[in-house]
Amino acid sequence: MSDEEIQNKHLNPWLSCLPTMAAAFMFVLDATIANVALPHMAGSFSVSREESMWILTSYLIASGIIIPMVDWFSKVLGRKVFFTYSIILFTVASLLCGLAESIGAMIAARILQGVGGGGLLPISQAIMLENFKPSERGKAMSAFGLIIVIAPIIGPVIGGWITENWTWPYIYFINIPIGILAIFLTKIFVYDPPYARKQEGVKTDGVGFLFLCLWLISLQIVLDKGNNADWFNAPWICWLSFVSLVSAIAFFISQIKNKESLVDLSIFKDSNYLIGTLVQIVMQAILLASVAILPQFLQSLMGYDAYQSGLSMMPRGFGALTATVLYGAFGNKFDGRVLVVIGLGCIATGCWMLGGLNLQISTMNIGFPNFLFGLGLGLSMIPIITLSFATLRNDQMTNGTGLQNLLKNIGGAFGTSIVATLISRGAQKHQFMLIQHLSETSANYVERVQTFSSAFIINFDPNTAHYMGQGMVYKLLMQQANLCAFIDAFRVFAVAALVITPLMFLLKNIKKEDEIKE
Repeated sequence: MSDEEIQNKHLNPWLSCLPTMAAAFMFVLDATIANVALPHMAGSFSVSREESMWILTSYLIASGIIIPMVDWFSKVLGRKVFFTYSIILFTVASLLCGLAESIGAMIAARILQGVGGGGLLPISQAIMLENFKPSERGKAMSAFGLIIVIAPIIGPVIGGWITENWTWPYIYFINIPIGILAIFLTKIFVYDPPYARKQEGVKTDGVGFLFLCLWLISLQIVLDKGNNADWFNAPWICWLSFVSLVSAIAFFISQIKNKESLVDLSIFKDSNYLIGTLVQIVMQAILLASVAILPQFLQSLMGYDAYQSGLSMMPRGFGALTATVLYGAFGNKFDGRVLVVIGLGCIATGCWMLGGLNLQISTMNIGFPNFLFGLGLGLSMIPIITLSFATLRNDQMTNGTGLQNLLKNIGGAFGTSIVATLISRGAQKHQFMLIQHLSETSANYVERVQTFSSAFIINFDPNTAHYMGQGMVYKLLMQQANLCAFIDAFRVFAVAALVITPLMFLLKNIKKEDEIKE
């Protein structure tokens, strides 16, 4: 059966979006939903906060290894079969996560969940791109973009609410009905075009797989633990970084030389795909890094609880939803590159406004910049995905989406790690600069110490009250040092968004259907 006959048989491509969007939503949501529940899990398993971080890390490592292998698995099993198996494994693993009674069982279940989830996002994206005509892919990507932008934003909100009102296992149990529905809909509405069906004689690239595992596992450990270990001052970080670098080089060399490779790197010869992927890597780094530090800022300096800090991210979701509606209504009337530039401008503006925060802010001071950030993310993410695949053939989609999502995951890991270092080192830098003003020769310092001391002298002797007053001033200094570090981080995000903006002028804007490779 030809592609045209298959397309005629499945007249409504939106039906195939139902299982793919459900699957993609589950995968992206689970990347962030557990963040706010980690302290509760650590308590349940009687482990430290550091040990509980492996609940997140194991999921990211497992999914990261599977993502670039999506095209290979699709050839071995057939894409629909692999997609169905992935949903089944993800759903069963979610049940096991909720039932886990030890940290070892939890990590094992999360690894299985990552293995199952690794194929969901690339295949969902590939199916949605293929099932729509090139002129209609913008609408498909607006729906897909809404999922991948909103899911990580509302993840902490849902996780915080479930943890506070029920118990943490339910953040995994909610995947079960969604997974069952996705399996049922996949069987009915998803089909395999000829190039996505099971192929005979597909060889296993064992060497490439080995290098891929070494690269991603060592890299993820370095990025997760590097800041706490003082980076390259720790010998084991140096050794792991060396292993990661050598493994990455060896992996890419093996993929270039091996004709039966896991991924086809020749796809990077397409300039739209290369530039679009670079832009998305930076955007993913900004998104995940900002999602990580804004709740941290609100909890550590503003006194918000887990649910309130997660709820503060909701305006981003509303902004992304607004962008999706606008893009769906007017996207085809504008040059996609212009929309990306406008979106990056909104992201930069929102981040710069967050860089003007202080400890006396109102809810609006958080809400509006977040809305602007979400609006920019939606306006830029949707067209950049469409543009990056605009000049690829349909049979390149699965490989392209897998490779792109792998690099985006790495970009997000780098962004989260870098911002953690910016916060900790920045706080130390600002503390060193501010503490020079805590001197007996400073009238402001003396006046503030006396003010605090007078409040304590009612219950303590003068010397104790004086020391307690100094302690209160030092506590304020530490708050300001941490605040300045957060401000610096948000401004770095703004600069990063502006730096990648000129790359838009290197992209080709393909509008006409006959200009796109089929």
